[in-house]
Amino acid sequence: MQNHKNKIEASDKSINDLLKDQKFFIDYFQREYRWQEKHMEALIEDLSNAFLRSYKQGDKRSEVANYQSYYLGPVVFSVADGKNSIIDGQQRITSITLLLIYLNHLQKGKGNLVNIESLIFSEKYGEKSFNMTDEDRQAVLKGLFENQEYNIKESDDETVYNIVDRYNDIHNFFPEDLVTDALPYFIDWFIGNVVLVKITAYSDENAYTIFETMNDRGMNLTATEMLKGFVLSRINNSTERSKINELWKDHIKDLHDLDSNADLDFFKAWFRAKYAITVRPRKADSENQDYEQIGTRLHDWFKNNYIDKFNLSTSAHFYDFFEKEFDYFVKAYKFIWDKTTSYDFQCPHLFYINQWGIAASLQDALLLAPLKSTDSDKTLIKKMDAVARFIETYTVRRSINFMKFGSSSIQYTFFNIIKSIRNLDLDDLYAELANELHQLDQDFDAISNFRLHQQNKKFVKHLLCRITAFVDQNVGRDVTYVNYKEPKGKRFEIEHLWSNHFEDHRDEFDQEWEFSEVRNSIGALILLPNGTNQSFSSDKYEDKLPHYLKENTYAQTLHPDFYLKNPNYKNSILKSIPFKSHSQLKSDDIRERIDVVKSLCEEIWSTDYYNNKNYTDNYA
Repeated sequence: MQNHKNKIEASDKSINDLLKDQKFFIDYFQREYRWQEKHMEALIEDLSNAFLRSYKQGDKRSEVANYQSYYLGPVVFSVADGKNSIIDGQQRITSITLLLIYLNHLQKGKGNLVNIESLIFSEKYGEKSFNMTDEDRQAVLKGLFENQEYNIKESDDETVYNIVDRYNDIHNFFPEDLVTDALPYFIDWFIGNVVLVKITAYSDENAYTIFETMNDRGMNLTATEMLKGFVLSRINNSTERSKINELWKDHIKDLHDLDSNADLDFFKAWFRAKYAITVRPRKADSENQDYEQIGTRLHDWFKNNYIDKFNLSTSAHFYDFFEKEFDYFVKAYKFIWDKTTSYDFQCPHLFYINQWGIAASLQDALLLAPLKSTDSDKTLIKKMDAVARFIETYTVRRSINFMKFGSSSIQYTFFNIIKSIRNLDLDDLYAELANELHQLDQDFDAISNFRLHQQNKKFVKHLLCRITAFVDQNVGRDVTYVNYKEPKGKRFEIEHLWSNHFEDHRDEFDQEWEFSEVRNSIGALILLPNGTNQSFSSDKYEDKLPHYLKENTYAQTLHPDFYLKNPNYKNSILKSIPFKSHSQLKSDDIRERIDVVKSLCEEIWSTDYYNNKNYTDNYA
């Protein structure tokens, strides 16, 4: 008779089957949750695309059972001594749980509710607890489940920070076309058609063996290795083939130094930027086109298109193309990577869009699209910064208007922009980007209704860092965005000009929610160093105002003394901004401050940038 401890089971499970009324313990070496923004973005994009390939408006809910399934990978559990432990897969299960919490909030107040709470927490022995059991996570999950927010504490670890950030990413990336009529269908599909393979071992030893086996990369060739093999096979001259082989190896090594998947990401960005012609429409039963095939079957797509789209019909063509174009665009891609991670005054917008931009799968292709291998280094920098500035302007305008820009929502639109700017000279690129912005429906008028909430703190911080650095620079202070976003000393935090004491404002407000909306409006916020922000947090505005005179210029403009004998201010473009001092701060004063923010945004992200043929840093 087989020893029960040696038994291993494997079966496919829907999310509903896997999580409903279950309790999982997270193994000690699986404790940290380390997903990054790009991982959550990719998950949301993949799920929404898979769902929309089947969903048609007017479908009956029962038809969801026949929709296309989506495979999310294997998870490994150890069942020993009555304890069900996650050995491999807690990153995905944590992310699934966060998405379920978000979907549960999203469907509140709507009809056709789907009961998914039992997939998030359940009751056992008379006590309710989250299905994913880890004491360090209970407080943050409880805050998100009950209120969609959790205030980070100094004692919180990396996992808690990442859980909050990834939950906010879900809010930012979840497609707008799934939040209304399609929502219950999507939830049904998500819990019923998204499948994982559950592998269960009945001893820790077997479970860990499975874990090690699954995470051993083995000898399978990657998509880029198969692509390399095909390219080299088309070059007949052995000397030329050897040269391309060495060039390829050197560049792939450099890309792997950036990230383990950077080589694949590069080829996707390059081919989409320069050679993709078609993209799949967002409607049911649509087939994948160039854009999607490059992402899912890169090697096969190139083999099927190297003549028609690349014009590579001879050995000489292959050699010349990869000796010149491949070499140039790898270097351009590495330039993007470098300048998005370290601030450079010549192309600052590349750094900004790494803080607040669109999906890398779209962003990198857009940045590469106008480049030509004959461009000088100076032209490359100008083109990339112009495109990056367009991306930042687009995302800022959308965010101020409370609109999302997840990849699945904007992919079709942005792919058309990629094609429209492909291979353009600098002046034509400026004109095309300005035209795209002029056609954008969202503008800065929405500033009057824009306010801070739990899910947009990252954007508000970005906006305030841009504004604060811009104001400083225009009075001659030697600071940049980095001084506020990534300072070497104390971090900067968002400071409310009003303390959170409703009773102090009853002369203006009957309802606390009205007070809260004004308190969180963009005109009632500044940046202060951590510590200073905390020590002032409960003070009245009139008591804090003298301290603001010692802080950044944007904070100083609240104080009357700032305007006395200040030639740097009087001789700057800030004179055209409706700044004024506020000895007290009533709701009317905050509305005036909102007008200041609107004027600053219109100046910082002015389309006049694209009329400046000589390129200056006036709008950097």
